[in-house]
Amino acid sequence: MSLISTSALIELAVDLTKSLNNQDRFERLLATVRQTIACDAVVILHCQGRLLKPLAQMGLSRDALGRRFQIDEHPRFDEICGSQAPVRFAADSPLPDPYDGMMLSHEGNLPVHACMGLPLFAEDSLLGVLTLDSMTPGVFDDIPKRTLDIVAAMSAATLNTAILLEQMESLSRHNQQVVTELTSEALHKDGGELIGSSPEMQKLKREISLVAPSDYTVLIEGETGVGKELVARTLHRESMRSDKALVYVNCAAIPETLVESELFGHVKGAFTGAQSRRAGKFSLANAGTLFLDEIGELPLSAQSKLLRALQNQEIQPVGQDEVVTVDVRVLAATNRDLEQEVKAGRFRADLYHRLSVYPIRISPLRERKMDVVELAGFFCEQVRRKLGLQHLVLSPLVEKRLEAYDWPGNIRELEHVISRAALRARSQRSDAIVEILATDLALLESGSIESSGESSPIQSSPLQSLPILSEPMGSATETSVPKTVEEQGGKTGLPGGGLKVQTDRLQQSLIIEALNASDGNWSAAARLLDYDRANLRRLAKRLGVRIKREWRVE
Repeated sequence: MSLISTSALIELAVDLTKSLNNQDRFERLLATVRQTIACDAVVILHCQGRLLKPLAQMGLSRDALGRRFQIDEHPRFDEICGSQAPVRFAADSPLPDPYDGMMLSHEGNLPVHACMGLPLFAEDSLLGVLTLDSMTPGVFDDIPKRTLDIVAAMSAATLNTAILLEQMESLSRHNQQVVTELTSEALHKDGGELIGSSPEMQKLKREISLVAPSDYTVLIEGETGVGKELVARTLHRESMRSDKALVYVNCAAIPETLVESELFGHVKGAFTGAQSRRAGKFSLANAGTLFLDEIGELPLSAQSKLLRALQNQEIQPVGQDEVVTVDVRVLAATNRDLEQEVKAGRFRADLYHRLSVYPIRISPLRERKMDVVELAGFFCEQVRRKLGLQHLVLSPLVEKRLEAYDWPGNIRELEHVISRAALRARSQRSDAIVEILATDLALLESGSIESSGESSPIQSSPLQSLPILSEPMGSATETSVPKTVEEQGGKTGLPGGGLKVQTDRLQQSLIIEALNASDGNWSAAARLLDYDRANLRRLAKRLGVRIKREWRVE
């Protein structure tokens, strides 16, 4: 193994001085490392307390970037982070590899292979870790110490530069350790960070970084389940009020008669049942942030009172003559189109304009499909810890299905689908690596689709987004599957037929999807489905699935 070339060092040093974004810096770093050290996978991870967050990778499946590795749960990471020098793991090391099931060059459990980790330091502080894996055992044994020192130094410099630039760009002036207990709990409830690298998500993050340090009132708009509450927490966390309270109010849950008391408080005896003085949400949020969720559900009678509080930063508790001045930043969220609500007379125009000083729209998941797999990886890691699994991975077919689906329930629906699929996968497979297969996903999605009012789980499944390679079912054979309940004589209460009908439909859909993913190759489709090729052809024939070939003369 030769020393790293001088030209590679110069190119990397020039990159660090250029106006590149962090992702470009990381990708060029990893490319330089792979040119210097032959490996099948290389990953750079940022150390955040006792958590490692992947920032960039080459050689692993895409969902790796959505995962968060608890150092204490992964012995190899624990050993690397506790070392001051590069750590080479023996080929026969009994310690489990955190990348099991995620290597693109190998499926399933990793066999004997080479693994090495470099701790990255800046001023004696651990910034992160660089890991290298190769399917060739012993390939890292003879690398000169000088080469490893240089690779570790330039990796640490790249990571440190990225961290410093991110801090300056986000104008973060507050140490996250001073976040109050109330805010800390709110941040951790949904993970505390926005996952995704699509252009829409990058735009959202830029808007948050722009408006968060100000005291502007922000109106967060988006469909149900897109993460409006998480955006509100992020705005508070990056604001100048991050060490103060973030107070949450669900406007849809407050009875109309109690809205004024809930927001502004009341004195003892103000009304029947007011047995003591109570501070309102504005008072509790004084010097901090007030998050008004579902603001579109607020009754008209209460909207005028809220408008006064926003305009003058003054409140008047129920039953009290004196006006109280408060210092509160207001964030509001809604899944309604407030402009249409104003036109319909259900929302005050002046309040709408007061709330939308800086509107932020969160794109639905169907408009940022490239975030789906990354989010799925994030939820996989969460579910893995909850279920006590060693490894939980997604099959390639599952990734395609997730990206093909429209996600009417957005991120919340994706989280629930992954949770249910993981539970089913665990019950059927006892390997060290539990893999979520398409069968786990399809059967579990039917429940959420039925609840949305669709007549048939299969009709609304992600398969409908894929090109169809087969004839429609209903061929004139004994084993053809009826399309409707009427064809069953109306004898079943299940949508689309009984258990056999639903099972045949599911098998047909999975075969079609595997053929689409394999460009009509039966052998490749059989491998994806983990099924014998000859048996697959017989099953497809029984279900009426066949490939149509079209020839065109240019």
